[in-house]
Amino acid sequence: MPPSSSKTFLGVEKSATGRRWGTALDARSEAQALAMAQKLGLPDIVARVLAARGVEADDASRFLEPKLRNEMPDPSVMTDMDVAASRLADAVARRERVAIFGDYDVDGAASSALLWRFLAGCGLDPVIHIPDRITEGYGPNREAIESLAAGGATLLVTVDCGTASFDPFDHACKLGLDIVVLDHHQAGVEIPRVTALVNPNRQDDLSGLGYLAAAGVVFMALVATQRVLRARALLPDRPLDLMGMLDLVALATVCDVVPLKGLNRALVVQGLAVMRRQDNPGIRALCRIARLSGPVRSGHLGFLLGPRINAGGRIGDAALGSRLLCLDDAAAADAIAAQLDALNQERQAMEARMLAEADAEMAAEIGNGEGPPVLVAASADWHPGIVGLIASRLKERYRRPAFAIAFDASGKGAGSGRSVIGVDLGRIVRAAVDLAIVEKGGGHAMAAGLTVRRERLGDLRAHLEASAGTDVAELRNSDVLKIDGTISAAGLSVQLCEMLEKAGPFGAGHEPPVLAVARHRIVDARIVGNGHVAVRLMGEDGVKMRAIAFKAAGSELGDLLHAGQGRPLHVAGSASADHFRGEQEVSFRIHDAALANFG
Repeated sequence: MPPSSSKTFLGVEKSATGRRWGTALDARSEAQALAMAQKLGLPDIVARVLAARGVEADDASRFLEPKLRNEMPDPSVMTDMDVAASRLADAVARRERVAIFGDYDVDGAASSALLWRFLAGCGLDPVIHIPDRITEGYGPNREAIESLAAGGATLLVTVDCGTASFDPFDHACKLGLDIVVLDHHQAGVEIPRVTALVNPNRQDDLSGLGYLAAAGVVFMALVATQRVLRARALLPDRPLDLMGMLDLVALATVCDVVPLKGLNRALVVQGLAVMRRQDNPGIRALCRIARLSGPVRSGHLGFLLGPRINAGGRIGDAALGSRLLCLDDAAAADAIAAQLDALNQERQAMEARMLAEADAEMAAEIGNGEGPPVLVAASADWHPGIVGLIASRLKERYRRPAFAIAFDASGKGAGSGRSVIGVDLGRIVRAAVDLAIVEKGGGHAMAAGLTVRRERLGDLRAHLEASAGTDVAELRNSDVLKIDGTISAAGLSVQLCEMLEKAGPFGAGHEPPVLAVARHRIVDARIVGNGHVAVRLMGEDGVKMRAIAFKAAGSELGDLLHAGQGRPLHVAGSASADHFRGEQEVSFRIHDAALANFG
């Protein structure tokens, strides 16, 4: 195995996807992996995965069994947290009407439900408002605030939004509302005048918790509020089980693609344990409608549950997701889950059409050259609720930041962008706002949204190229698929996959392991489903395993898998233990492949 990432892994200089393969471990982490394997009796590949992600040998045991009590700081380390907790406790004491204003994605829905369940458990009757993506746009707006005030609300709490809502909050103050913001999006130097704005990404917050999702911020705020209520002897007779709500925090954290490190990792691990109990009727209904079998894992949240919740905000009723997660009635939960499932199927069909159009546009723009550093696809025929998914697919396919923009009849475009590690898209979009290139916009490093006029599209493209060109060029020049180690079909067992799972949960900031199946032959390759390429790989010992390359039909990877039948290949991918018809089996997802060079 190569001793450093400067050398190629298995001699692959250029793979089917055009990348060089390198090892994920340097000389120091190689030594750490060996020490872990010897000290803890871990399989070599598990130790390598841990070491490649910066886990020290002395910390491995604690890392494999993360405890919230070890990672959870005092919530008061966050700016304005004590003020926010005191104001929420005041609302409980006064039996106020609290209005919760959330975003229309999974993080917003889960954060809203989390706060609603806490306040309802304290005897209040809070109301949730999730804006309509089309008619209201992102974040608080005057009309919604007026309606909430008219309904008797005296405290407005925004979750997963509000950091940049200057005008709506000025209006809310004139209506007599107090405002508490619980958010995680990046903030400028100036912030709105509110009672409290808790956001670990505001510039005067030194907590180091900027990687939290909004639901993580809300959970911290509820811990702080519960502490104030206890000090004031205001806790309800039936204790509030905050730990029992961690399933909502885990769902939001995984689906919002924030870094799975530190506190986030503990929140997800503990939250998954709660979720496996299926105490929340809404989550239970989602699992059932998604035909999820076996224990819930982090991957299920992002690929099965999250898309269904998001479907309401994208093309249907934006409030369906938060309503589902607040329900205690199983029959009502089943009905909403069925609605979301139907919307998700409709969304999938729309996405496939839009992606084909966007991909054709990008292929024509790039041609045989490098193309722009940030892709921008736009159309007047696209649904604005799906542009984020298109941007994500383009980013994955072309391995660079991408925006997708849907223009309406007036020429106003609603755009969404997705980035790669190393390019801060939120900062770039905020700069575009300051330069008046876009009407409004914001976000964080990996995802951003904006509103732009069609006549400024060229200016936006120029701004993106000037802002990200150098960074993207450097990233593309060093585009290496980092591989954790080699495995064979015979060695890839369910037990090994379960041990690898303990090194997770994997996601942004804690990347899934990439394993190389070396010098295996493809004995069968066929297209299945919606453009997936399914294969069987056979090792030199004759042991076979099933594998699949999603959405690979017609790509260079898919072509190699078909043309390489009977020839020795190196295949890189990720492995998991899946439940199928009551049985566990290994699933291998192919990311890349190359012809094996036997010299």
